[in-house]
Amino acid sequence: MKEYQLKLNQLIPNLPDVRSISGNKPNIIYNAVALDSREVKPGAIYVALKGLSSDGHAYIANAIENGAVAVIGSAENLPELPIPYIRVSDAREAMAWAAAALYDFPARDLVTIGVTGTDGKTTTATILYHILKEAGLTAGMITTVSALINGQEIDTGFHVTTPESPDVQRFLAQMRDSGVTHAILEVTSHGLAQKRVSAVDFDIAVVTNITHEHLDYHKTREDYFAAKARLFENLGKNERKTEPLAILNFDDPDSYQFLEPRIKVKKVAYAPENPDYAAFATISAIKSSPSGLELEMRFREMPNPRDNQSISVRSPLIGKYNAANILAAMSAAIYGLEILPETAAAGVAKCGYISGRMELISLGQPFFAMVDFAHTPNALAKALDSARALLTEHDPDNPGARVIAVFGSAGLRDREKRRMMPAVSIRKADITILTAEDPRTESLDEILNQMAEEAIANGGIRNETFFIEPDRGSAIRCAVRLARPGDLVFALGKGHEQSMCFDQTEYPWDDRVAMRSALAELLNVPGPEMPYLPTAADGIPVTPA
Repeated sequence: MKEYQLKLNQLIPNLPDVRSISGNKPNIIYNAVALDSREVKPGAIYVALKGLSSDGHAYIANAIENGAVAVIGSAENLPELPIPYIRVSDAREAMAWAAAALYDFPARDLVTIGVTGTDGKTTTATILYHILKEAGLTAGMITTVSALINGQEIDTGFHVTTPESPDVQRFLAQMRDSGVTHAILEVTSHGLAQKRVSAVDFDIAVVTNITHEHLDYHKTREDYFAAKARLFENLGKNERKTEPLAILNFDDPDSYQFLEPRIKVKKVAYAPENPDYAAFATISAIKSSPSGLELEMRFREMPNPRDNQSISVRSPLIGKYNAANILAAMSAAIYGLEILPETAAAGVAKCGYISGRMELISLGQPFFAMVDFAHTPNALAKALDSARALLTEHDPDNPGARVIAVFGSAGLRDREKRRMMPAVSIRKADITILTAEDPRTESLDEILNQMAEEAIANGGIRNETFFIEPDRGSAIRCAVRLARPGDLVFALGKGHEQSMCFDQTEYPWDDRVAMRSALAELLNVPGPEMPYLPTAADGIPVTPA
């Protein structure tokens, strides 16, 4: 990547709500923006952020020692510093603009599409990426899985939501500099609330759904919805080459009713579950199988001469709920970028499995094994419904085929969710195995006890319809040993993630590797070793009674 630098006096006019500047040296040049004093390199601006557990202003001396040339912060009455201190009202907002200014506002040179929602963001963004490629457009993408720039995949780290604003701007600059014309960003509620995309001008905004999630951070449902709404409320605020457009899910009434009146630009509604509604885009037929989806879709009032068109769409993605993600992506392409439906359908067909999303794992076992990222009540319900439909359509003569679900609930996160998810699984799965999922500094036993209480309250019977196995590797082993021919074993909640957090330590972990290891042990065939977790009991698998 080319090197960027900017004078301080060129930055100041771009910073929102500057309160004061001390030690001003306008000819100072900065070449990076850092929010962690330990990562400051010579020439960087250090941004001191006030967090929930620490205050970045306490680390200013360390940042200066590491080579910071200026500091942005919000604290008053700091001791005099040997470098300029720019006091602002909102350091996170200022950080986003400082990074955007450094890289010469890359989003202004790109057609930028934001995808938000509780579930389905990564899948929708990835489908859209393949559609743009099929249309001959040079596209880049930033998701919670990775950044994809001109075909090169860049890891964005552990448990990442939207990357921090300096990374977002750097990725966008890399896209622009490498010839990318269209950028797709998966935008989380954390990313919106924490101003990580504040300096990004979006042309198109897409919502998948808004359901129960992240109330540990947002505190209230209203605040969570308001965070999502920021993506749409900012559409059209700056002049763009592309007419701004909002893509809304009519069949997700909570998000539709909240967002629709707040949007001042053109709106397109898609209705994946209601073919009779006069939405712009609908689905009239769905067929699901282990080989993917077959869909009949209809698009009305298209921006090209064909006002209405029905089209058959085939996708290798598994799970009926992915039909909504496909419809959302196609709507953005057709109505926002005037891509023809048949071109969009061809792009959908080329989007294979998405890392850790309804991903089938097979070593020749006589049952299905699958890994998915579902970690919210809504996503879990849809995943289990899709699993049930897959079994039914695969072998309608085997009504006894069972869904065996393995999942946990993260520590230091939304506690209400850990009660809601067992209730969903008891209703929709035949066997539930409760296990670890990033307990962090919380007691794993307490988390599992809370989940078990809710399972029992919803009719679950311990050691019959649900089991508790704290070690996730042993839980997956239990599931595959319980499976009968035709069943489906489902490891949920981790998906693509590559680590699991116990206390403050990240242990290497991949559900797909764990599933392959358990299957290899069961079948007595070569396979990977089961990844180690601190809950492992001397490597001895625990099988339910």
